[in-house]
Amino acid sequence: MYGTGTKKMLNMLILDILKECSDSEHRLLQQDIIDLLESNYGIICERRAVKNNIVSLKEMGYDIDADKGYYLKTREFTDAELRLLIDSIFSSGSITDKEAHKLVQKLEKYSNKYFKSHVSHIHSASSGKNAENQKVMESIAAIDTAISEGKKISFSYLQYGIDFKLHPKRDIRYVVSPYQMISNKGKYFLIGNYDAYDDISHYRLDRITDVEMLKEPRKPIKSIKGLENGLNISQYISEHVYMFSGESEHIKLRANEKLMDTLIDNFGKNFRVSLGEGDDIIVDLKCNPDAFFYWVMQYGQYVEVLEPESMRKRIKEASYTAYKMYR
Repeated sequence: MYGTGTKKMLNMLILDILKECSDSEHRLLQQDIIDLLESNYGIICERRAVKNNIVSLKEMGYDIDADKGYYLKTREFTDAELRLLIDSIFSSGSITDKEAHKLVQKLEKYSNKYFKSHVSHIHSASSGKNAENQKVMESIAAIDTAISEGKKISFSYLQYGIDFKLHPKRDIRYVVSPYQMISNKGKYFLIGNYDAYDDISHYRLDRITDVEMLKEPRKPIKSIKGLENGLNISQYISEHVYMFSGESEHIKLRANEKLMDTLIDNFGKNFRVSLGEGDDIIVDLKCNPDAFFYWVMQYGQYVEVLEPESMRKRIKEASYTAYKMYR
């Protein structure tokens, strides 16, 4: 029989068994729980003790179904929610593969052994796809603290060399007023103000290392060019498709209506549409010109920029340069 101390823990041990070994398709009988208590914890108990402790757990608020066997009906996360979180972690290019696996192992504790076996294949599929900067999680924690306390930060910024390894972009450390960390197209960015200028800058978090919070207060966000009215995250992302810094401008284009999915995927719904000829639509949107240029070059044969003339000229020159290379 179990001792006094272990007896007090019995309901928690039964709860652990329900978390790890039960779901709607794998219900546990009282004898199953008795066997698992003995094999997992070396504890021998009676059926009455199992029943009484499950009643106690239900009184504590745990949603335990007792029809044709016991299983933990409600958890912190559903399997679908966990799968979504795990997929998001492994599709991120901002953390190392090692860090991704550590995070997933923590998330898996919120489900049972059957879920773990179903997602085990995802682990190998992620290998080698994530960032090489080993200090991303440290950087995120340090930047988050600085944002909360309204302080400036300094850091080294990395870039790849021809040896395929990350190296400091320059010897001098960056000094930045941090305002927000955002996710865009699988990458995480810091939005801030580089100390020597008065506008917005973007920095990839997987390129930031050795973050130090400074004593100096950061610049007020409303003093930064482009953030006078604060930071609207969804609008900001839609206007900075590839996270280029700089002001946005109004752009007018003609495209086939079949491109609506792509337009919304990249620019959100912050643009106006009017009907053109046939299946064409006329789109008015606001976007960073550098970001838009790289976007429109991907869809050059399906999109014609109507305004501004400076963008038409830029696309024309780039297209002619490409044409000469393949002539």
